[in-house]
Amino acid sequence: MKNKTMHVLSLCVLSLCPLCLCGSLSSAAEPIRVGVIGLDTSHAPAFVKILNDPKAEPDVAGFRVVAAYPPGSPDIQSSVRRVPEYAKQVKALGVEIVDSIDELLKRVDVVLLESNDGRPHAEQVLPVLRAGKPVFVDKPVAGTLTDAIRIYEAGDHFKVPIFSSSALRFNPSAQALRAGKAGKVLGAEAYSPCELERHHPDLYWYGVHGVETLYTIMGTGCQTVERTHTPTTDVVIGTWEGGRIGTFRGMRQKGMGYGGTVFGEKAIEPIGPSPGYRPLVAQIAEFFRTRKPPVDAKETLEIYTFMEAADESKHRGGIPVPMREVYDKAAAEAYKNPLR
Repeated sequence: MKNKTMHVLSLCVLSLCPLCLCGSLSSAAEPIRVGVIGLDTSHAPAFVKILNDPKAEPDVAGFRVVAAYPPGSPDIQSSVRRVPEYAKQVKALGVEIVDSIDELLKRVDVVLLESNDGRPHAEQVLPVLRAGKPVFVDKPVAGTLTDAIRIYEAGDHFKVPIFSSSALRFNPSAQALRAGKAGKVLGAEAYSPCELERHHPDLYWYGVHGVETLYTIMGTGCQTVERTHTPTTDVVIGTWEGGRIGTFRGMRQKGMGYGGTVFGEKAIEPIGPSPGYRPLVAQIAEFFRTRKPPVDAKETLEIYTFMEAADESKHRGGIPVPMREVYDKAAAEAYKNPLR
C-alpha cells in the first residue's frame, strides 16, 4: 500500500504529442467542442458566456460550449433552485440541453464537470475518462478525500488529464507572490467565506477558495493541521516542512471577502481580492489545448488532505493531526474500490 500511496501523491502530468492532440480534439479550422455536466452553479453560465463569446480574446478563443447535462442534487436546496434558471441562461447562449452524460459525450471533445455537489463527481467523471475526454473538475473535486484520490487515480489509469482548481489560485497577485515577488515565502495567511454544507467536509464547500489561495502561496509540504472552530469562524493552522506556518481563516459572517498576507524574506505583501472567473477560464482553455494541467495532482490532493485533516482536528478537540495519517487512510480506502 505504501508504494501505491506514494504513486498517487506523485502522479505525473499527462501529455500527448501535437498530432495526437489534433486528432483527439478537432482540426485547427473548427472550434473545440465543450460539454458541461451540472447546471447548479453560477460557474456554468459564466464559463459558457466567456467561451461562447463571438468576440473572445485569443486566450479563450477557439472553443464552443455545445451541450450540457443539468442534473442537480435534490438534498441540497440551492442546487434544486438554480438548475432551471441556469439551464435557461445557457440555452440562450446556444447550448443544447441533453438528458444523459452518454448523450453529451457524443457531441463534445472536452468536458467541464460543474456539478456543485462533490459527492456525485466520481460517478459523473468515470464515463468521461473512459471516453478519453480531458476534463476540468470544478471545486470540490469530490465529497471525500477518498473519492478525490479515486478520481485522480482513474485519470492516471485511463491516461486522461484532469485539472481542478478554485478561481482564486489564478489571482494575479497570488501568482506574482508564488513566483517570488516577496522573496522566499516564510509563511502566509489566507481568508475567505466559509459557508458549511452538511453533506461535505466543512471546508470543501466554500472554504476551499481560501485554502487554495494558501496553497498557491505556500506550495506542498504541510505536515500537521490543527483547527479552532466557532459558529462564525474557523482558523486552521498548517505547519509545513522547515517550520513554515500557513493559516486559513474561514468566515461565515455576511459580506466577507477574499485575500490574505504573505510573509516573505524580502517583504510582507497583501494577497489581492478575487479576480473573478476569467483567469481560471483562460487556464482551462490552455489545458484543453495542451492536455497539460496547470496544477499538479499532488498539490490538489494535498489541498483536500489539508481540509479533511482540519475536520479530523475538529473532531479531536483541535489537536494537531498528521497529514500523512489522513492521506494514508483515504488512499487505502480508495484502492479497495478504484474507479474502472
